[in-house]
Parts: sequence; C-alpha cells; structure tokens
Amino acid sequence: MLQIDHTEIEPAASIVTIAGRIMLGAESAGIQTLVEELIKQGRRNLIFDLSGVTHIDSTGIGRFIDGFNRIHEIGGTLRMAASSGTVRDSFRVTRLDTIFPFYESVAKALEGLT
Repeated sequence: MLQIDHTEIEPAASIVTIAGRIMLGAESAGIQTLVEELIKQGRRNLIFDLSGVTHIDSTGIGRFIDGFNRIHEIGGTLRMAASSGTVRDSFRVTRLDTIFPFYESVAKALEGLT
C-alpha cells in the first residue's frame, strides 16, 4: 500500500513523504492529485521524501515528471530527498537525476529552500 503525507514547512513550501511502491495504478495517481492541491494552496516549493519508497516503475517516475512540470510552470522548485537503492537507480538509469535535484536527506534538501 502506498502512503502519501505532507507537512507544511512555510507558507509556500511542503515536504511530501511517500512510503511503499510507486507503481502503475490508482494509488500513485494520488501524487499528482496532491501536487495539484498544494499548488492551489499556494505551495510552489516541494520536497519529496523518498526514504520510504521501496519500488518505482515508469508510471511512478512519470508522476514525478508531471509534478516537476507543474511546479516549474509556476516558478517553483521540486527537490527529491533520501532515495536509495533501486529507486535511486531508476532515476539514474533514465538520466532523470540530471533534471531532478537529488539530496541525501530532507535536511539537505531544505537548505536554501526556505
């Protein structure tokens, strides 16, 4: 089961914590829905905490591409934090690690954002 939660860290920024498998299916669509909601609430800077993500497929990666594009359109920042193993490798193999800024921890991703 995929768990998605978020925490406001300042009026324009949130940390989105994800745990589980980000795969094809309705559960992972919640990522796009949440990004849309946060943008409507005025959040333009998002950090995705991926420390609890165990697997990701191409659909899951597509959810982040969509979020990146939406945030980029409003002049915001999307950062990825604490991904490891096969999850991190999936972004590396697709060369998306050159597009998405990755940080070793949420604390590092927060530096300079707020």
